[in-house]
Amino acid sequence: MSGALVLNATYEPLCVVPLRRAIVLVLAEKAVVVESAGAVLHSARLAIEAPTVVRLSRFVRVPYRSRVPLTRRAVMHRDGLRCAYCQRRADTIDHVVPRSRGGKHEWVNVVAACATCNHRKADRLLAELGWSLPFTPKEPAGYVGFAVGYVREPAWEPYLDAWGNRDAWSDGDRVAS
Repeated sequence: MSGALVLNATYEPLCVVPLRRAIVLVLAEKAVVVESAGAVLHSARLAIEAPTVVRLSRFVRVPYRSRVPLTRRAVMHRDGLRCAYCQRRADTIDHVVPRSRGGKHEWVNVVAACATCNHRKADRLLAELGWSLPFTPKEPAGYVGFAVGYVREPAWEPYLDAWGNRDAWSDGDRVAS
C-alpha cells in the first residue's frame, strides 16, 4: 500500500498522502477512516487499521487547478512508463517535434521514450525516420494530477468514479492515430 486517498468532507477526492500522514490525520481527529486495507498497525498502546481512504472532518476549500503541470513524472505516468516508439520501459521524455525545429514544450508534443529510441530519433521528425506514434499525446484532465506517482488502489475507484475521474490516466486516453 503506497498511500491513502484523502476526501474532502463532501467526499470529493483531494489528494493522495503517505500512509503515515493519513494515520496522523486520523489520530488528530482531523479525518475519519472510510475504508481500510485490513492490515493493522501497532504501537505501544494503540492498534489502528491501515487506512486506504480517509475523509476530512471539516470542509476544505481548495482552489481549482485546471491544468496538470507538465513534469517528467507526469508524462511517464500518462504513458504508463512505456516508450511511445517501441513500447519498452521508458526512462526519459522526448519531444515529438524537436525543440530545435520549433516544437513546443507542451503536453501534445512530449512523450515517454527509452534512451535508445530517444538517441536514435535525436533531432529528427518522425516522418524522416518512418516512425509513427501508436497514440495521440494529449493533456490529462486537471482533476487527476493529485494521483501522479501513486499506484491506484481498488478501494479508491468508487470515490474517483463518483467525481468523473474514471480512467483519466489509463490507456483509454490513448487515441489511435
